[in-house]
Amino acid sequence: MTRWSKLDTTWRGVLVRDVLEKARVKPAGKFVMAYSDGGYTTNLPLDVVLDDDVLLAHTYGGKPLEPDHGAPLRLLVPKRYFWKSAKFLRRVEVMSEDRMGFWELNGYHNDADPWKEQRHWF
Repeated sequence: MTRWSKLDTTWRGVLVRDVLEKARVKPAGKFVMAYSDGGYTTNLPLDVVLDDDVLLAHTYGGKPLEPDHGAPLRLLVPKRYFWKSAKFLRRVEVMSEDRMGFWELNGYHNDADPWKEQRHWF
């Protein structure tokens, strides 16, 4: 396990699945791009974002998110490395084809599964 991982944290928010259900995502939607302050982006397959533990998080450790944790809203994707959990979330786009986000364009692994140690492409 990577030294970047931190287990047993407590987050609260809204399930992304519930928000996207209300938005009535078209069947062509297969991927998601998250957009944050400063032009930061990160991409994920839609089926990962629809997991029952992926949140639009507003609370960490029982308190409202602080800037260090991505206030006011953070995409939280527990089964992926944290660069996929975009801080300072401003927008989510559902796409028919995958596009790489900021870190993926700079050599980080597109899938980012910590259990498979998928940090870098090389």
